[in-house]
Amino acid sequence: MTVLCRKAFASGLLAAALTVAPAMISATTSTMISAIAQTSAAPAAGLSRMTAYAFSFPGPEGGEIRLADYAGKVILLVNTASFCGYTNQFSGLGALDRAYGGRGLVTIGVPSNDFGQQEPGGPKEIAATAKEHGAHFTLTARSIVRGEGAHRFYRWAAQQRPQETPRWNFHKYLIGRDGQIAGVFSTQTRPDDPAFIAAIERELAKE
Repeated sequence: MTVLCRKAFASGLLAAALTVAPAMISATTSTMISAIAQTSAAPAAGLSRMTAYAFSFPGPEGGEIRLADYAGKVILLVNTASFCGYTNQFSGLGALDRAYGGRGLVTIGVPSNDFGQQEPGGPKEIAATAKEHGAHFTLTARSIVRGEGAHRFYRWAAQQRPQETPRWNFHKYLIGRDGQIAGVFSTQTRPDDPAFIAAIERELAKE
């Protein structure tokens, strides 16, 4: 190959490289951006595929309260407080637990100091308040139920029902036998509310 030919050949290779390189860089950049986006979305997507059985709460005296241990039952999860205008709902919740516990209802109280700092006590004080109102159902350790620091169950529930998150104490999540949220009931919904009781009975009837 003559010197002139070699120079022409080299010039052609350089031109081709300059043409292909931007496309390769663009494709690589797009791939990287896509991978980052997928990684960021993964936790949210993972939460959406979960059921309530994926979560556990710390026990008031240590250990864990695993919702998976109640798989196949109907779970009523309520964030509670000892010094709230709605604390007397403990009595009605205790009555529900006694009336429907034998049919598969599991009531779990989640003490929280998030609203008005109305749950300042420790496990013994919290348990004593519940018992004073005739509530002997399971209580977890005190937990955060709203905001970025919320317990993972409450973050999952907020993703499932973003317009129905706790706004005060005694907010109620009803979990069906399939581990999904079957109903959400506000603080103002009394435990003896006919619509609330009907919702519980509907879920218990699903075998």
